Amino acid sequence: MKLRIKSHLFLSLLFVISFSRAQDEKQAIINDMESKYGHYAKIAMELWENPELGYLEENSSALFQEELKKAGFAIEKGVAGIPTAFTATYGSGSPVIGILGEFDALPGMSQSAEPFKKARVVGAPGQACGHHLFGAGSLAAAISIKDWLKSSGKSGTIRFYGTPAEEGGSGKVYMVRAGLFDDVDAVVSWHPGDENTSNPGTNLATISGKFRFTGKSSHAAAAPELGRSALDGVEGMNDLVNMLREHTTESTRIHYVITKGGDAPNIVPAEAEVYYVIRHSNRDEVKAVWDRVVKAAEGAAIGTETEMTYEIIGGTYDRLPNEVLASLMHKNMTLVGGLEYTPEEVNFAKEIQKTLGAPKPIESAGEIQPMVFTYGKASADTGDVSWNVPMAAVRAATWVPGTPPHSWQAVAAGGTSIGFKGMMVAAKTMALSAIDLYNSPEVLEKAKAEFEERRGADFTYEALLGDRKPALDYRK
Repeated sequence: MKLRIKSHLFLSLLFVISFSRAQDEKQAIINDMESKYGHYAKIAMELWENPELGYLEENSSALFQEELKKAGFAIEKGVAGIPTAFTATYGSGSPVIGILGEFDALPGMSQSAEPFKKARVVGAPGQACGHHLFGAGSLAAAISIKDWLKSSGKSGTIRFYGTPAEEGGSGKVYMVRAGLFDDVDAVVSWHPGDENTSNPGTNLATISGKFRFTGKSSHAAAAPELGRSALDGVEGMNDLVNMLREHTTESTRIHYVITKGGDAPNIVPAEAEVYYVIRHSNRDEVKAVWDRVVKAAEGAAIGTETEMTYEIIGGTYDRLPNEVLASLMHKNMTLVGGLEYTPEEVNFAKEIQKTLGAPKPIESAGEIQPMVFTYGKASADTGDVSWNVPMAAVRAATWVPGTPPHSWQAVAAGGTSIGFKGMMVAAKTMALSAIDLYNSPEVLEKAKAEFEERRGADFTYEALLGDRKPALDYRK
């Protein structure tokens, strides 16, 4: 009996010592990453000050490649037929852990780093979804993981994916389609937000495309009967689609903008274009609604005696959740902790919140929210990644609580220490979670088992954008 008790106490002591060492190691990694805060904030700021649109991110992509090359990663440029896409790999053997890095901006979202609406350059792009933070934070995590692999002597590979054109260009879809994730065991990722969360969940699948109408130009007053208006074709299509909304299922989302409507009101427009995005939680329903939108375009062309062509620009899957990986990342985010605002940051946040429709308590930026299953209404090309490899992503409070994405308030905070601090919360969480996966193969196996169960034995991946080449000019 005494021997059995002593053995039990000995094993308990070993567990405590092992756990304590692991926690000490994690704290050392957190401290090391915090010491490099200024370096990664500078990189993020460079992208914030020089925002580039999808597939045009030449300077942003080059900057990340340079940093990773200096850190000892092997770079493969121009992957998947995309000049600004790349992979950066360090290490060898299994497991292979992937980290995603985005960097594209949004058109027309220029904003200064001030708590009131003021464009830095009128009409210019801006980082309204925080992808400058996304990329720089993922960069920080990847390099920290590389340093740990090197110092620990552990077998394993870390791969950073430079993924362009998330905003409508479906950059990751082409990278998935090219097989760039085929050897990856798991992906840890993140996205900027207004709170700190690690929630398993799903979102909406999408198909997007441009419809181009061609008519006949004529003098709109002297000879209108000789003209056939391409703009009438666009407007007729939009009217039909707007009537279609009544006859779609509940979670359907249909958005459009007229990207070309003519040059002068006294000329019957010979060319016009409209850009559509269709969303739904079910991929088959997305395809069905898209087919109905195409029929609306065809009908409008017949009715206006114009010609219509269309091009699918992008298409993304809904996200496949993974509770095993989400739980791991939630544990590590809890260890890392949230943001602590300085008095200056509190004042900035209070001014921003005066402009928000639904502000949240400022102190919530310092909290880690409980893990819950979510049903998101947005979309992202990470969905395609998640159906091909186990993946989880956290959100970090890079924006003032209550700030919506794609807003000038998001751009403003993203150019301040509020954004940079939130970025480092995510970077530390990803680094610790990846290291846990290297150290705990049983967790990785559970994540893979969940992935296979959720995906189903009969799943076959087919990109929603078909076999088209990357739409490299969609932002030109």
